Amino acid sequence: MKTSKHAFTMIELVFVIVVIGILSAIAIPKFAATRTDAQISKGRADISSIRSGIMTERQSRLITGDSKFIKVGTDDGELDHNALFGGVLTYGIKDSATAGHWTNTGGEDDESTTTYDYQVSQTPIKFTYTRSDGIFTCSTTIGSAKSKEYCGKLIN
Repeated sequence: MKTSKHAFTMIELVFVIVVIGILSAIAIPKFAATRTDAQISKGRADISSIRSGIMTERQSRLITGDSKFIKVGTDDGELDHNALFGGVLTYGIKDSATAGHWTNTGGEDDESTTTYDYQVSQTPIKFTYTRSDGIFTCSTTIGSAKSKEYCGKLIN
């Protein structure tokens, strides 16, 4: 008489569960790192576009005889008209405090500097726009260790 096997043994099931556990222990941290890398890449692209827009706006102003950089405010031709960086980007950025997004943290009434936060994972990185020289950057010396690390990755 021949008997045929129609089910898995307990040993086979335990072995499969252990293998799946090992694979997930390796894969989950890789996915988290990939998400952070994607947020940094998006931030770098945003920063490049914002800086380019600030310089383009400055060149347009110089042609008309205005030597000042764009100011921050809510009127047409200002840095945050209707949406973040709306005066220099064709389509402004939606203000959101979630990972991979920007938030205006400085008052729009300040004529000289305005601050913005960019979120990477759960870490806000503080950027400053200075109207006197048109510089838009973050500090690699101020803030938490993670914020300094992410700032360096975003601006270098």
